Order: sequence, then structure tokens, then C-alpha cells
Amino acid sequence: MPPLHALSAFLLDMDGTLYLGKSRLPGAEELIQTLRDTGRRHLYLTNNPSSDGAAYAEKLRGMGIPAEAEEVFTAGAATADYVARDLGFRRVFALGTPSFEEELRRAGVDPAAKDPEAVVLAFDKTLTYAKLERACLLLREGLPYIASNPDKVCPTDYGYIPDCGAMAALLFEATGRTPHFVGKPSPEFARLALERLGARPEEAAMVGDRLYTDMEMARLAGMTGILLLSGETHPEDLDAAPHQPAFVLENAGALAQALRGAGPLRREAN
Repeated sequence: MPPLHALSAFLLDMDGTLYLGKSRLPGAEELIQTLRDTGRRHLYLTNNPSSDGAAYAEKLRGMGIPAEAEEVFTAGAATADYVARDLGFRRVFALGTPSFEEELRRAGVDPAAKDPEAVVLAFDKTLTYAKLERACLLLREGLPYIASNPDKVCPTDYGYIPDCGAMAALLFEATGRTPHFVGKPSPEFARLALERLGARPEEAAMVGDRLYTDMEMARLAGMTGILLLSGETHPEDLDAAPHQPAFVLENAGALAQALRGAGPLRREAN
């Protein structure tokens, strides 16, 4: 893995990395300022497709973390890009929130087509039996099946609630079909994010707090993994991990200090 001074692009997980719930984590604002001061690009990433980039940017700014809508890339936006650009579908049956349906429309995809080319599943807080019924029938016909993220539960201020992975499990029991997941740890999420930044995997890092999503995506995509111990992962969890991150730091502030110590971006000679 390249040293810190050679990394020019950073994909940043949010919950557990920059904030927990409604509280900003130590050093989050400092890290963003450091990336900007040292000439490094960044993109905020989340596996939660229930809101769009504008909503997440507003949440970040409300915590004092600088962010614009175009600096946020959700699993929902990635799924829309994948469906439209990689697969070339324009008509789908989507199970998702109105925000996710709008992501599909922005990508040129009709989320409620009468003659869909595929079934697309996301974290859907507007889920109904009618949606499940139609999805089941379409999947049994053999339509391609794509989903935004494999998370089984979504953490909230009031507890854990069913996420896209749990909804996919329900449909599996009814159809025997498993979707192609686009969100973390899929390397496709990393590829689509890096395309937005104009960066290559070898010059990029994934910064996050989870071994099995953030760090696994970094490994699968050929990026540097930077684990922060400010969220889900504890030091003892590393002992049993099949793969070790390139860097392990206490929090975003520690990463900011390390990057400032490494100095401004110094590109390696070809």
C-alpha cells in the first residue's frame, strides 16, 4: 500500500467515521479542512439510499462539517448509475423511498414502468405488500435483480430497523433469488465513486469504521484501507480479522494530524 503522502483521493464513510447519530465525532471538521489544505479530493459515501446527497450534505453542514450535495455519493445514486450506465436499463420496478425513485429518474430510469426490464431493491421505508407481491412475480419470471446495499439492519436514534439486506432475505424466501448488491463492500461502488473523483484505486483510500464493509471494499477495489476506531470496530476485533487495514487510527482527528505530518500532496514520479 502507498504511504499517506501518495494518496490523493479519499472516500469517507460518514456514520461512525465523521458522526454518530446526531453528534459530530472528534476531528471530523479538521479532517475535511486538512484534505482541502493539502490538495486532496474527497467524497462522502453511505450505504443508506433512503435520502439523497443534498439531504446528507445538509446534515453534515448542520454538524459543522463542510459539505455540498455533489460531494456525497449514496448507494442509491450508485445503484441508479449502475442500472442506467452499466446495464443500460431504462424501465425498472423499484422498491425504494421517493428519494431513491428520484435518483433513478435523474439517471434516466423509470422506477415504476409497466413493462420493467429489471427489479431494483433499496432500503424502503415505504414498503408495502403490493410492492412485495409484484416484485415476487417479476423475479419468478426471471427478470434481472439489483439491490442497493446488503445491510440487514439500519441503526437509528431509536434502535435498529430492517434495511435492504433484510428485505432481500424476505424476497429470497419467496423466490429463491438473490440480488446483485451495488453498495459496500462491492468494488463497483468504489469504482463508480472513484470515477466521480477522477481517481485511480492505487492513489485512493477508503476511510471507515467497519471491517466487513468499508475495509473489505477497499481490499476488493485495490484501495488503501484506513480504519478509524471511532465507530463499530474495536481494537480486539482486529485480532480475528482475516485481512488487516493498511492504517488503523483512533479517529478522524488522528488521521488529519497524520496527513498534516505527511505534508501537502506529493505525486510520485512516473
